Amino acid sequence: MDLPVMPPVKPMLAKSVPTIPAGMRYEPKWDGFRAIIFRDGDEIEIASRNTRPITRYFPEVVEAIRANLPDRCVVDGEIVTVVGNGLDFETLQQRIHPAASRVTKLAVDTPASLIAFDLLAVGDEDLTGLPFDRRRARLEAELAAAAAPVHVTPATGDEALAARWFDAFEGAGLDGLVAKPADGTYQPDKRTMFKIKHARTADCVLAGYRTHKTDDHAIGSLLLGLYSTDESTAPPGTRLAAVGVAASFPMARRRELFTELAPLVTSFDDHPWAWAEQEAGNRTPRESEGSRWSAGKDLSFTPLCPERVLEVRFDHLEGVRFRHTTQFVRWRDDRDPTTCTYAQMERPVTFDLAEILTR
Repeated sequence: MDLPVMPPVKPMLAKSVPTIPAGMRYEPKWDGFRAIIFRDGDEIEIASRNTRPITRYFPEVVEAIRANLPDRCVVDGEIVTVVGNGLDFETLQQRIHPAASRVTKLAVDTPASLIAFDLLAVGDEDLTGLPFDRRRARLEAELAAAAAPVHVTPATGDEALAARWFDAFEGAGLDGLVAKPADGTYQPDKRTMFKIKHARTADCVLAGYRTHKTDDHAIGSLLLGLYSTDESTAPPGTRLAAVGVAASFPMARRRELFTELAPLVTSFDDHPWAWAEQEAGNRTPRESEGSRWSAGKDLSFTPLCPERVLEVRFDHLEGVRFRHTTQFVRWRDDRDPTTCTYAQMERPVTFDLAEILTR
C-alpha cells in the first residue's frame, strides 16, 4: 500500500458541548464503529478508532468499498448496521467475532453500511491540510455515484435545520449532532470538532459495584438496575434488569464510596441477581453477550442490597440498556427502589433511517 496518507491514522475527535454552536457545519452523529478506510487499488484496510484492523469482520463493506470508492483514497467514516427503520448497535457488536464462518453468516444476515463523512486523501493528494468545506466538496464529488451500502452523511450550514435534525433523527437511533468548523484542517487525535448529544436523567437501583483497576478499596463503577415486568429484560426469578453503569468519579470520591457502600454488601444468595453466583462473580448480568473489545477484562462484581437509588444522566437506551456509561447526578434517598422502572424512560418518536440516507 502506497498512499499520501498512510496507516495508522487516529481519527479527528469531538469535544462535548451542551448546545449547538453557531456558525459551523453540522452533521448527524452516527452510532456505530468509527472507521478509517485505506484503499490502494485492490488493497483495502479498515482501521478502528484505536487503529486496530477490523477489515476481516466486514467482508461486505470491503466489497462495497471496492465498488464505490475511488481507486486510491483515505476516507473517514462510520460502519453501522440497520435493523428495521433504525440503527442497531447491539447487532453491530456481534460482528466482532473470531470465527470466519460466523462473520460470513452475519455479513449476509445483518449486512453493515459505510457512512462517509470526510476525505483525507485521493489519488496522490493529501487533503488533510485543506479546510473542511473543501474536503467536504471533494468527498461529495468523489462519491457522487456511490450506491448503498455506501452513503455520504447529510450536512448543512443551517443551524435551525440542524436543530430539527437533532430532535427528529434520534428516532432512527442517531446519537445527536457533530459540528465542524468550516475552515478546520484534519487533525488526527485532536478534539477540534464539537458533539451535541441527547441528555436525560433516570432514577436507578444500585445493585452492585466493581472495584477500581488500580485500587481494591476504591469503586470503579456502580452497577445499575431497573425493575421490569418483562422477563426478557431480567433474569428468571427477578424483575431487576441490569441496565448499565455509572463510573465517572474523582479518585478520592471512589474511596469514600467504597467505605460508604460497605454496609450494603451482601451475598448472591440474598441478591436479585442470585443466578450470577454460578458464574462465581465473573461477569455482570447480560455482559457476557457484550462487545468483544472487552475480551479478557475482569468483569467480577460485588453484589449490594438493592436499597439505594441514584439519579444518573444518560444519552439514550440501546435495547434495554444504556448505550454509554452514565453520569452520576445525586442520591435519591426519597425514592422507593421498586418504583424505579422502565416507565420513566422517554422514547423518541420513530424516524425512518432511509429518509436520512437519501438527503
